Amino acid sequence: MKTGLLLTAGSASDNVALAKKAESAGFNSVWTVDFQSSNALVQAAAIAVATSQIEVGTGIANTFTRSPTVLGSGLLDIDELSGGRFRPGLGTGLQRMNEEWYGVEFGKPVTRARELFGLLRELFATRGPGFNWAGDSWQLKMPAYLRAPGPRSDIPLLLAGVNRGMISAAGEFADGLVGHPVHSRRWHREVSLPLLQQAQEQAGRNIDSCPIFPHIIVALNNDADLARFDAKCQIGFSFSVEHYHSILALHGMEEVGVACRKLLASYDFKAMAEVVPDELVDEIAIACTPDEFGDRLSQWHDITPEPMLFPASIAVPAERRAESLQHLLRLQSSLGSARAS
Repeated sequence: MKTGLLLTAGSASDNVALAKKAESAGFNSVWTVDFQSSNALVQAAAIAVATSQIEVGTGIANTFTRSPTVLGSGLLDIDELSGGRFRPGLGTGLQRMNEEWYGVEFGKPVTRARELFGLLRELFATRGPGFNWAGDSWQLKMPAYLRAPGPRSDIPLLLAGVNRGMISAAGEFADGLVGHPVHSRRWHREVSLPLLQQAQEQAGRNIDSCPIFPHIIVALNNDADLARFDAKCQIGFSFSVEHYHSILALHGMEEVGVACRKLLASYDFKAMAEVVPDELVDEIAIACTPDEFGDRLSQWHDITPEPMLFPASIAVPAERRAESLQHLLRLQSSLGSARAS
């Protein structure tokens, strides 16, 4: 199984340094993240220049917070800088994020994402002169648009989705589904994969047109209980968001989400961790000793060709985050050496 690493080192420069270590360790890909204080495209561009072989992705970059042409030119630039190693994962985000964090319109996310993907693909293939788009969400007139040929004119576009509507949308028009850290293996097997198959069939696409690239929370420690606790902190924080409670409903664990949402007001991560049951951790995360990592990762083989490993970070002490990451880099390096021999 190919593996990707979600970059959560902190600063942009730290993530560039981590990406170089991931390349040396043999990871197939690294992924940057948009959030309130980080820019996925800027970091991906820096990583593209600082590396030579590893694939670079965004997991995820926000869509509606950038105009289509600003987003499109950024994606084209990064693909050029990487020599065609770029895989942008794009997400609509939640309504509150768009309107309260960034001050932009949200609208109908599936409808707008469908139009945006079509617009971007046409922009990628256009050399000019001129680019026009007449859609429901965007009307563009750029008579002087010119673009020199890059490595590719068909950059793959992945779509992030949590619930059923966006997952089906990914199957209809995206080149991959970026999963969420709270997605369980059961959710993907019983919900994501069937929805993707149905949507691909209805759209007349090949059945493997939209693979899943899940975010898998990882916490590794020689003390298995500490690894599990660190994963629970990350899981509990994520389930403080009501939008993600559909996963809990599938498992009959709605009370976990209710408790985590109440505890968010006090940011009591320890209490959040205590309400997350062990069986949920085992379904969502890889939280174990380093020796158990390979077996736990193999449980995802039937779901994805390439998981994005997401080091647990919420409320995890810096020294344990560093220790877990070192275990992960070492294990990946050992796996690469075993394949080479």
